[in-house]
Amino acid sequence: MEDCAINETKRTTEPFQIEEITEQVILVGISQRENDDTEDSLEELEELAETAGAVVLGSVMQSREHIHPGTYLGAGKLQELRQIIAEWEADGIICDDELSPAQIRNMEQELECKVMDRTLLILDIFAARASTSEGKIQVELAQLKYRMSRLTGFGVSLSRLGGGIGTRGPGEKKLESDRRLIKNRIAQLNRELKQVQKHREITRGQREKNRVKVAAIVGYTNAGKSTLLNRLTHASVLEEDKLFATLDPTTRSLKLESGQEILLTDTVGFIRKLPHHLIEAFRSTLEEAKYADIIVHVVDASNPQWEKQMQIVYETLAQLGVSGKKRITLFNKQDKVTERELFRDLQADRALKVSVKTGEGMDDFLGTLEKFLREDKRLLEGAFSYDQGNQISLIRRYGELLQEEYREDGIYVKAYVPGELYPNLAEHMSRQERSGID
Repeated sequence: MEDCAINETKRTTEPFQIEEITEQVILVGISQRENDDTEDSLEELEELAETAGAVVLGSVMQSREHIHPGTYLGAGKLQELRQIIAEWEADGIICDDELSPAQIRNMEQELECKVMDRTLLILDIFAARASTSEGKIQVELAQLKYRMSRLTGFGVSLSRLGGGIGTRGPGEKKLESDRRLIKNRIAQLNRELKQVQKHREITRGQREKNRVKVAAIVGYTNAGKSTLLNRLTHASVLEEDKLFATLDPTTRSLKLESGQEILLTDTVGFIRKLPHHLIEAFRSTLEEAKYADIIVHVVDASNPQWEKQMQIVYETLAQLGVSGKKRITLFNKQDKVTERELFRDLQADRALKVSVKTGEGMDDFLGTLEKFLREDKRLLEGAFSYDQGNQISLIRRYGELLQEEYREDGIYVKAYVPGELYPNLAEHMSRQERSGID
């Protein structure tokens, strides 16, 4: 009896061990026409599932002209999937498209397992990756908007507190609240996000006032954007061979060899079927590209689908209203390219083959940045009188000073200056030197 008491005490004083739930899932997709990208999309969905911590047992694809409005799959395929789930002992399925509440409810009743869609999966990854207050607000807002449209559809199965994919993030705490409370929470988050947007606009205005040029780094997720920012600015942004390894944008200053300064901003990676909830929630972040002076498009050249990924990036940029910008396309990961291939981008002003990891092509890229920054400036050449020395400080701050000489008749300079400053600087130049202005 005494031994039993001791053992009982040991059991009650041992610390609890909390294990992360690893779900075993089957991927499901529908091909609506021949030679579409459904297989590639399912491969990407597998990467997303693994990023979210799931184990992918396999995939099922059905060819049909239209997605079934009630059950996503046709009746026969649904029965086949039910047998596969039982044989493979899967915990659930992940569909490659966004499902309606009715589709989720009907499939869960028919398959007797957890049913998730691509949007829920991406939201879950974003919830795990968000680290800043802005990122968390944006993710929760996207989650609540997604749940809001599904309140009536889920009905009694609304509660998702069982653990696993789709249960992470701040949005979960409101799942069992009524519609009014969720609306109130969405309104509150929108107010908080507007404050963040105001701060972003103030920062953007300050950059414009200081005449600092901005380059936005865009690209498909996992193309090497964060690696590029780290290599050039030592930003210490997380680099990981996973989709959406980084979520929160980072801006760092880069000083070029000529002394010109430019700000580099990393943005959220794009992906197939990026949920519109996320595009709306992250619009203020994604719009950094809209207000940038230069777009640096990073492409994973080692990916067989690089052309399709480029197209998706450009479609998303168009959706955000990004146009009329100078574009540099970097065909990255040349160290992994095994076959000779013609890499080109007809929408870019300049396309370069690089390997950010090894440094290949980085000098050409920096030289291109120098050239693009110089194109927005005018060459100023002549002399200022000595009492106009403050104009030299202005050139040093906003321009590119190539030559400076102190002569008897004044301070001779040769410099590239912003177009908006050129008339004022030229006006202050000594009259006898104005003929030397280009």
